[in-house]
Amino acid sequence: MAAGSVAQVSQFHFDPDSYEALMAAEVPDYRRLQDELVAATRGRPVRRALDMGTGTGVTAAGVLAAHPGAALVGIDESDAMLDHARRALPGADLRVARLEDPLPDGPFDLVVSALAVHHLDGPGKADLFRRLAGALDGDGRVVLGDVVVPEDPADVVTPIDGVHDTPSTVAEQLGWLEDAGFAPRVAWQHRDLAVLVGELAG
Repeated sequence: MAAGSVAQVSQFHFDPDSYEALMAAEVPDYRRLQDELVAATRGRPVRRALDMGTGTGVTAAGVLAAHPGAALVGIDESDAMLDHARRALPGADLRVARLEDPLPDGPFDLVVSALAVHHLDGPGKADLFRRLAGALDGDGRVVLGDVVVPEDPADVVTPIDGVHDTPSTVAEQLGWLEDAGFAPRVAWQHRDLAVLVGELAG
């Protein structure tokens, strides 16, 4: 988030009840991003899903609504956020962990993440994508909704700090997904937000 908002973002990690309001205020098309991410998960059975950066559980709740009966594992580095998510996601397996940590044991049919992967730098994203390929079932799918570096600088509308927020271009991320063994595509993009999908190519 923007330099002026960094303190706010840190604060809101300790105020989960206000986190969604912050996201809606700071991220243009936040609701649309969530809707497009969930839409990109449809079209195949999902028995077990992993949500990276669960936060208050908004993305996970949308995924579970689209895939009734699926078991969900969620990770987030903030225990306070997960305490909030546990109330919204009874029965989900929610764990305190960072994206850089070893992933929960798979296999998963689906991995999703909203507004979390952009905190990794380029090598960190490439490493995560390789690890995701190993955590997914043979025909698994990854769906990432996040801030990206747009081709037109005028499309930069989501505030970032350039320190904790290190978005990459769509082309870079598609390349890293392909290198990791995925057949990647863009499901949706608007200004500096995008939903990327990777299907295991094997």
